[in-house]
Amino acid sequence: MKTLRNSSCLAVGLLLCGCNPLMQASLDTFKASTLGVQPLEVTAAQVEAVPYAQIKVTTHASEGVLAKLRQQGDLEFWVASGKQVLLMRDGLVVRTVGLSINLDGTRFDGESPFKRGLQQLPDGYSSTRWIDVYQGPRVGLAVNSRFSRQAIETVTILDKDYALLRIDERVDIPELGFKATNRFWVRPDDGLILQSEQHLTPELFLKIVQLRPDWETAR
Repeated sequence: MKTLRNSSCLAVGLLLCGCNPLMQASLDTFKASTLGVQPLEVTAAQVEAVPYAQIKVTTHASEGVLAKLRQQGDLEFWVASGKQVLLMRDGLVVRTVGLSINLDGTRFDGESPFKRGLQQLPDGYSSTRWIDVYQGPRVGLAVNSRFSRQAIETVTILDKDYALLRIDERVDIPELGFKATNRFWVRPDDGLILQSEQHLTPELFLKIVQLRPDWETAR
């Protein structure tokens, strides 16, 4: 985990140095939004103007747009101009940098259900992962989860409707006495997570919307 932290910090520094002016103008919204709680108004034209996959991230206090500037294997680096960074694997946030509260690491007991594809999980599938939160510190906290399939729901992203399968993940961190429900809206055919609500720690909640997935940047 220490090696991952060191390599991640180095990669983040390199990514931030490489921001071009067009992306900088788009991603400045995250830094500005931390001064208030007004929702961002992001248009399809603004998203199309930036040649990177993009997500909109909402916390309890702010909203912002991040771009995927690098990928190492299945680890994705999503970066904002205010130096906030999300590291994601298969749609799950596994580490954050630059937020007021941060998740410092995530590892699974065996295969990650997110790598397998949430749309393929049987109803009631259970899994365990461990997280590190160095504000405390709290290291090696077990997160027990149980997945349940919900209905197909219509999700609107940038004025376009998607018919997505909702998968709920009931999470339990016994050591902290914390329970919550994460929600993931996935494309039924390939399992791509287009929208999610993730409780990463008791203090850190993120809503993530895919504004421009990788498959769209390749058109």
